[in-house]
Order: sequence, then C-alpha cells, then structure tokens
Amino acid sequence: MFEQIKLDYATDALEPWIDQITIETHHGKHHATYTKNFNDLVEKAGLTGKSAEEILAHLDTVDASLRQGLKNQGGGYYNHNLYFEMFSPNPAKAPTGKLADAINKKFGSLETCKEEITKLAAAQFGSGWAWLSTDKSGVLAVSKTDNQDNPISEGTGMIPLVALDVWEHAYYLKYKNLRPDYINAFWEVLDWGKVSARYEEIIK
Repeated sequence: MFEQIKLDYATDALEPWIDQITIETHHGKHHATYTKNFNDLVEKAGLTGKSAEEILAHLDTVDASLRQGLKNQGGGYYNHNLYFEMFSPNPAKAPTGKLADAINKKFGSLETCKEEITKLAAAQFGSGWAWLSTDKSGVLAVSKTDNQDNPISEGTGMIPLVALDVWEHAYYLKYKNLRPDYINAFWEVLDWGKVSARYEEIIK
C-alpha cells in the first residue's frame, strides 16, 4: 500500500514563502486524495507489490480502462511525494558534490539551471509541472509536463530530481494569479542538500 510522504517540517515552517493553509490543503487533502485513489486503482488493476515507478513506466501493459486513472492518480501520488520531500525551512541554497558538477557541466551555473526551470514553469499552460531530472548515468535535463504526467510516465528514461508544481492549488490561496511570485518562493524553500543526496542515490 502506498503512503503519502510524512512531512519532516511543521505545516507553518515554510512561511512566509509557502503558507500554512496551502500546505495543509495541498498535502492534507489534495495529496491524500491522490494517494487513496492510486491505491484503489492499483488494487483493482492487480498491481499490488509493484513500485509507483514500475507502474508509471509500464502503463501500456495495464488494462486500458484503468490506464488513464493510474497515470493521473499515480502521477499525483509520485509527483507530490517528491515535491514535499525536497522542502526544508532551513534549506541548503546550492547543490554539492556530483550534482553541483553535473549542473555546472550541463547549464554553466545553478542560476542558469533555475532560470530554465522557472521559464518552463511560468510558460506551462494550465495545470502541470516543471522538472529537473537525471538519467542513470547522471546526465541532467529540464522539462515540463501537463496535468500529473512526469518524465517516468512519459517514457523518457529520466528520473525526477526536482518537481515544481504549477497547479493552481499549489499557490492560489496565497499568490492568487501571480504564478511567478510562487515560483520564486519555491526556490527559497527547496533544499538542494536533499536534491544532491537523491541524485547520488540514483546514479550510484
């Protein structure tokens, strides 16, 4: 049974960047619903015991009538787990080690990397996500997806490192229609130490 990530920070700990009511609503309601619905569909599809990554990477092998639901609810579960996991009230402001080297090699600097992700997030029409991902060899890429799609369900072979949620429920309670202000706030609470650790775990 899949479980939504338990926050290792208080719901008001990301203030003033991300407000308490948004965390409580986004994590406690939206993410909880995706998790429940995903579990229900996994059981119905006979996929119990498989990882979320396995399910999302092989949607073409499941019952066609359940495929879109698994993509939507499984993506909602997986994407939000990563999103909430990488936040901290006292975040490392820059990556270290192998991720720092990979970012400099691919983008030239951390700021350029963030700018590319920010542009994709700001330009996403409607609901979706912007991503920093890696392949197993450590090569990085940025991308954006619609709805709850992600690089895994799109079959890119890439594994997400940073998930920037631009669904309105991620920011509208505080920022209203000012998505760029929310995107700027996202970078203030993203913990590059956690991202660096995830990167090294994936490529080892």
